[in-house]
Amino acid sequence: MDHEHAVHEHTEHTHAPHTPHEAPGAAGTSWAMAAQATLHCLTGCAIGEVLGMVVGTAFGWGNLPTTLLAIVLAFFFGYALTMRGVLKAGVDLRTALRVALAADTLSIAVMELIDNGTILVWPAAMDAQLGDALFWVSLAVSLVLAFVVTAPVNKWTIGRGKGHAVVHRYHH
Repeated sequence: MDHEHAVHEHTEHTHAPHTPHEAPGAAGTSWAMAAQATLHCLTGCAIGEVLGMVVGTAFGWGNLPTTLLAIVLAFFFGYALTMRGVLKAGVDLRTALRVALAADTLSIAVMELIDNGTILVWPAAMDAQLGDALFWVSLAVSLVLAFVVTAPVNKWTIGRGKGHAVVHRYHH
């Protein structure tokens, strides 16, 4: 009897989706899933933003080259984090790059627009130095705002089988 029950549970488990990742669609997309995708994206963006701003500020670069470096590095690290996971699933580099581009481009673009737009309009934030509290406070606030704006975008794209949803088939 226990064996029959275990077989029933196993059969039921293998045929019924057990996570929202396995049931893409508007109804199957949770805010938790969108938040997780956005947090993943935010991690890469934050690494790139901070590194770009630190490098540009340390070398005494102006606002434009520093911001451009930060944006390029945000995309680089965002894509790199996605590719790392996809490559672990055993796909080739070209496929991993395509998946990362499809998964993260819109999310990173929205995040960078909000993040850098916030810094741009924040009085004196563009001229703050690494040792200034304003540098770190404005950066932290801009990243939080970027998360808040990007999460609904990710929920919408995942719900349509786009964006971060294309990565889910490579997660184990």
